[in-house]
Amino acid sequence: MYFKEEKQISVFEFGQRAGMELDPENRWVKMAGKVDWDKIEDKYCGQFCPDNGAPAKPVRLAICALLIKQIENLPDERLVLHIQENPYMQYFCGMKEFTRKVPFEPSLMVSFRKRFGDEIIREINEMLFKTTVDNDDDDDDRPNNGTLIMDTTCAPANITYPQDINLCNEAREKTEKMVEAMHERGKDEKPRLDKQKARREYLKVAKSKKRTGSILRKAIRKQLSYIRRNLGYIDNLMGNYDKLSPKQKAELETIRTLYKQQKQMLDNRTHTAEDRIVSISQPHVRPMVRGKATAKTEFGAKVAVSVIGGYAFVDNISWDAYNESSDLIPAIERYRKKHGCYPEAVMVDKLYRNRDNINFCTSKGIRISGPRLGRPKTGETYDKAQAYIDSGIRNQVEGKFGIGKIAYGLDRVMAKLKVTSETSICLAFLAMNLVKSLCVFLRFWTIKIYFIKKVPFLSRP
Repeated sequence: MYFKEEKQISVFEFGQRAGMELDPENRWVKMAGKVDWDKIEDKYCGQFCPDNGAPAKPVRLAICALLIKQIENLPDERLVLHIQENPYMQYFCGMKEFTRKVPFEPSLMVSFRKRFGDEIIREINEMLFKTTVDNDDDDDDRPNNGTLIMDTTCAPANITYPQDINLCNEAREKTEKMVEAMHERGKDEKPRLDKQKARREYLKVAKSKKRTGSILRKAIRKQLSYIRRNLGYIDNLMGNYDKLSPKQKAELETIRTLYKQQKQMLDNRTHTAEDRIVSISQPHVRPMVRGKATAKTEFGAKVAVSVIGGYAFVDNISWDAYNESSDLIPAIERYRKKHGCYPEAVMVDKLYRNRDNINFCTSKGIRISGPRLGRPKTGETYDKAQAYIDSGIRNQVEGKFGIGKIAYGLDRVMAKLKVTSETSICLAFLAMNLVKSLCVFLRFWTIKIYFIKKVPFLSRP
């Protein structure tokens, strides 16, 4: 059930116990006035049954709590305390007056991320930060206008660096707990687990300074033998399957897949497997070979981002490695659908410059950055000045990635579920755009006040 909230109250109507008024120049007050909460609420309340269950939290409170978390880069528990202590944050969240009560339990943040999802967050981002007005999609004669900047990055998940021996040890320990939970005391003989022996064999290798390939393979083979035996115990105790928690049931299926992958890699003496599992708690995470100097391989989601008019929009989120050049043509078509014309230029790196993309851009009259494919023709010259300008323009998207990873939590996504992780990634770019729009607004008024003070006749009526 959901009850629609009233419209945005004035900053002077916000009630405080001490009778103090909020500063209308505060950043949270200004950001609250830049969002059309009615449109967001229409997208949010469609997920609830009209006459079923307890009333849900207001959409204003949910989305603002998520935005505050991303802007301030806070964990869920500290976020609730910040909202409880800060009247400006309470006004931003749509409350009518300051209250000392806890607005909601920190565990509700997971429900907020699930209910919104990445699709709704993307729609909100597109709705709030349109750089131009919509035009007629059927008008093909409109000249190309604007610049589209594209690139991809990896948003690493909050997992330990995956090593085969550590994953096998973790799987063994989890299966041991499952066997103990499914075994009925006093009814049957307890299965033999050899926990201490298996632990000593693991620590002998994990703590050694020199670990050769043969030593590691031998240790992994031993851990896999314990896992295979434990899985056999679990299959024999399937009558007590209901004694496992929902989390253990999900982990059991992941461990079965992990065992098959590790056994296959061990037998074939390889280090690759299809849809390789690198975390038992987050089985959706995949390794991304990026070739960067700091980390050649990252473990998280691959995020394709477009920058239009200084604002960043998420085009695609994938947990599997793929060639990002396939995102260019759909991104250009989305640009045309939203702005009514194709972009004048597309700024991308050389990975996007394949024949299909170049031919498409050429047919639509779009200039794509970088030199053409193949050997240069006789007498052909490369415009280095234009290439330098293009590289400076393309740095905008690199700057968005840097800001997102430094200030908005993209350097390590703390959410554990697939859907909540995708929501957190999209929220980071939504919060980034909201803060940028506030900075643009403040910069405009700063420049205006500066010229009024320097040129007195501008202040005359």
